[in-house]
Amino acid sequence: MPNALAIFAHPDDIEFSAAGTLLLLRQAGWKIHYLNVSSGNLGSMTLPPNEVREVRREEAQRAAEILGATWHPPLAEDLEIVYQVELLRQLAAIVRRVNPGIILTHSPVDYMEDHIATARLAVTAAFARGMPNFVTDPHVKHVEGEATLYHAQPHMNRDPLGAVITPGIYVDVSSVMDTKRDALAAHESQKTWLDRTQGMNSYLKTMEDLTREVGSMSGRFQFAEGWRKHLHAGFCRADADPLSEALVNHAFVRA
Repeated sequence: MPNALAIFAHPDDIEFSAAGTLLLLRQAGWKIHYLNVSSGNLGSMTLPPNEVREVRREEAQRAAEILGATWHPPLAEDLEIVYQVELLRQLAAIVRRVNPGIILTHSPVDYMEDHIATARLAVTAAFARGMPNFVTDPHVKHVEGEATLYHAQPHMNRDPLGAVITPGIYVDVSSVMDTKRDALAAHESQKTWLDRTQGMNSYLKTMEDLTREVGSMSGRFQFAEGWRKHLHAGFCRADADPLSEALVNHAFVRA
């Protein structure tokens, strides 16, 4: 069974950007993996970090269970995801253990640094998967084979300067929106936090609006998640596109 690994920064990032695609991959026979690099320990206006960390861990595990995904423990804390070798060694160990044919991660340009650093770490961890001389923590032997990376839409479907980002691949998630919504709703602690800090009103409604906006961009689907394929060099064949192939009945590739 082929593996797909979602590498995102915070608990609930996967649900906003990638949960529908993961659900469809699972339906297509892929084993799906769920990794938040950060524990989410700063995501509260009232609770101390140690309590927030535990609450969000339980929420993320519940969300992964709803998605039918294998959950992997976080590696860092909020605002401490930085591109550095210690964190890279830990992430590369997970990539080697999972040996994914598909890696889903953040946009390389996004509204906050945790997202950007996570994307950079995911790219290098994937690149290092087949390098025998790169030592991971814990030690995991290098693996061979292709890994194709896909970058999600940035938050709000815009870059940090407000320019709209257009996907290259649209995945129709209309059929799995209820489960995508349920997985996001598992992150109950984030309703008040997102309302107060990012003006999202209802975070569930915000997710639906953003997913509907990508669907509108496609010109075909009601709800969609958007992806841009990372350059193949060092990862896979030039024409490799396992995401579109696996989801042939759900994906639209813009020419």
